[in-house]
Amino acid sequence: MFKIAILGCENSHANAFIKLTRNVYKDVEVVGVYSDDAEAAKKIQEEFGVYVAKSYDEFVGKVDGIMVTARNGVNHYKYAKPYIESKIPMFIDKPITNDDAEAVKFMKELRANGVKVTGGSSCIHAEYVKELKAAVADGRYGVTYGGFLRAPVNMVNNYGNFLFYAQHLVQVMQEIFGYYPKSVSSKTCGKVTTVTVRYDAYDVCIQYVDGNYTYYASVSTEKNGVVGSVYKISSEMYAPEFETFYKLLCGGEMEVSYKDFIAPVFVITAIERAIKSGKDETVFVCEDI
Repeated sequence: MFKIAILGCENSHANAFIKLTRNVYKDVEVVGVYSDDAEAAKKIQEEFGVYVAKSYDEFVGKVDGIMVTARNGVNHYKYAKPYIESKIPMFIDKPITNDDAEAVKFMKELRANGVKVTGGSSCIHAEYVKELKAAVADGRYGVTYGGFLRAPVNMVNNYGNFLFYAQHLVQVMQEIFGYYPKSVSSKTCGKVTTVTVRYDAYDVCIQYVDGNYTYYASVSTEKNGVVGSVYKISSEMYAPEFETFYKLLCGGEMEVSYKDFIAPVFVITAIERAIKSGKDETVFVCEDI
């Protein structure tokens, strides 16, 4: 039996993951949860009967893995840090962190201690996203000329404002077109923030719409013109998310490198700078991870 703890249970991830351990992964037990939001923790306790810890480091030495699902990315490294020397697998929700330097420090510590990590955006598990990723990778539509993607955003909130939801769209873009664009520029008109993301060979346009939950992805190609579609985000995506974590619990290898895992942080922080500055902003790349 694998024992895990969920740190930060303010969103639907915690509920979904607990249900998966009860109904599918019956060799995994959630021994407890923690949240800075006492009301959120109380709701989880009332629904599932799980123990609520008084501090986020209470499970050190007592669990085989942790899932960090706090809404605010500023808490992710803080919650995970006490467990790093235990070398247990970790799931870290989006955004991995809200800061470039902290993201690098976080991953270097995980790598140095041999901690395996997974997580990020659940949106990359959408079937249509996988289809477009494969199409660009194998060149079935000829040369890629760029693309257009759209997703919701929440610009004003208590969880990091733009950074709270931004990784969903950015990581889908990175899955399809590559994790290392060069720079970004941005313009906001009302509820719509349009970002031009520059890669070596083409540009990709991504559009955040505040309050409208439409997800769309397309690729502009040599042979087929524009290939794109609206795709659905559903609770079913929690299962493949948890599966990647479960494989790590069982001794499996990471599906992404430490460098790729934190790459979305550098893009969302560059976009945030571009929104504020109105200028073209370079995307940071850490070469020594």
